[in-house]
Amino acid sequence: MEFLFDPSIWAGLLTLIVLEIVLGIDNLVFIAILADKLPPKQRDKARLIGLSLALVMRLGLLSLISWMVTLTRPLFSVGDFSFSGRDLILLAGGLFLLFKATMELHERLENRNLEHQGNRSYASFWAVVTQIVVLDAVFSLDAVITAVGMVNHLPVMMTAVVIAMGVMLLASKPLTRFVNAHPTVVVLCLSFLLMIGLSLVAEGFGFHIPKGYLYAAIGFSILIELFNQIARRNFIRHQAHRPMRERTAEAILRLMGGRQRKQAVTTEEQALVEAMPQEAFKDEERYMINGVLTLAQRSIRSIMTPRGEISWVDVERPVDEIRIQLLDTPHSLFPVCRGELDEIIGVVRAKELLVALEHGMDVATFAANTPPIVVPETLDPINLLGVLRRAKGSFVIVTNEFGVVQGLITPLDVLEAIAGEFPDEDETPDIIADGEGWLVKGGTDLHSLQQLLDYHELVKAEDDHASLAGLLIDQKGQLPVPGEVIDLPPLHFQIIEATDYRVDLVRVTKDKPHEDEEI
Repeated sequence: MEFLFDPSIWAGLLTLIVLEIVLGIDNLVFIAILADKLPPKQRDKARLIGLSLALVMRLGLLSLISWMVTLTRPLFSVGDFSFSGRDLILLAGGLFLLFKATMELHERLENRNLEHQGNRSYASFWAVVTQIVVLDAVFSLDAVITAVGMVNHLPVMMTAVVIAMGVMLLASKPLTRFVNAHPTVVVLCLSFLLMIGLSLVAEGFGFHIPKGYLYAAIGFSILIELFNQIARRNFIRHQAHRPMRERTAEAILRLMGGRQRKQAVTTEEQALVEAMPQEAFKDEERYMINGVLTLAQRSIRSIMTPRGEISWVDVERPVDEIRIQLLDTPHSLFPVCRGELDEIIGVVRAKELLVALEHGMDVATFAANTPPIVVPETLDPINLLGVLRRAKGSFVIVTNEFGVVQGLITPLDVLEAIAGEFPDEDETPDIIADGEGWLVKGGTDLHSLQQLLDYHELVKAEDDHASLAGLLIDQKGQLPVPGEVIDLPPLHFQIIEATDYRVDLVRVTKDKPHEDEEI
């Protein structure tokens, strides 16, 4: 027992433990990759058997030190190369490692694991264990030779191997979980195994590659991957602060082929975008899905019928004029007001009001039976849907903070925000194709315009305008005049019709993409 009190023995033991752990990491990584091919219930068992076999094999080889020494003696020569038993084992192990790592890399780069997501086919348990045994033989030989070269005491060698394997056994499950949860780490580990396999083949031919070079390359790669994982984690943490609805909408829009520029795209999303055929969604479907997903980002002002376009009934006008107004206007619902639009009494249906007039009923009294539903202009469009349901087919009045009517919203307005415009008989469409450009009304909603132009930079969260006229006034700083051109590359806006207080008609043109941009 005197050797237990020898400091050199303890120093050698600690050094050998560290080296055995380092030399066993590659074995541990490959066991983790192989175990992932098994059903979840069998993975722990496979890891335990694999590491136990490695321990038994290393202890067995250590007990046969005299036989191990003979492995370094040349058995035969081929040209300038002589081969010993150790060289043949290293060659076989290196070739096997190169083959297996190449196949694993090919499987992951081809993304074959996605083909059987619903009904994944697992490998045979004993086939995986057999592969682990072969790898243990290769890696054990390397570890045992290192132990024999460092320490002369067999008990010290065995103690170091047992401790190292115990540490690896404890770390195997967390390492397996980490490797399988990070696909880039798996590819990196497989590249390490390719490098190790190449070094084993080189040593089998008598070309010694210093281990320091290998470990330095592995360490540098691990450092780069660490930075990559930190950056990915920070990106995910940043995305988690954004509303789930917004993130889901953007992801779906990217998969449909929209909003791909100037936005972070994950590897999985980019792969799906590239794999999706162009005809997967029709233009009408893209428009409607885009309208649904962007509805929550819009303001009520972009959806409502503005104040200037509201047809309303004034109770102070003669009954005959009211009757003529109801018959000449295609609308079925009217707000009834007293003298001005801001003095709303109620909401009536044209047909019911005509019947009431025939019976000589007072217009104000009749309208007061159905008071208006009023919402602020700051209401979220998603919450607006619930209000429209309570309106039961009627419309809601939109007011500002001072109680001034800004517009009204019907269920048809919401449908148009999603599916596009449905003009009445007396209306012309807001957007009309004109040669290589478009004639657009000044009050046209920017969301509809940017979907048509396939240019997603017109609407910005910080802007306080919802129409094309508002955008042009904001860009100019004042009301533009007819003939003036406002450039927002690649879009150009020429004012066709305008008055002293509003923009009525604009011609919009778009630059054609350059050939290099198309490529």
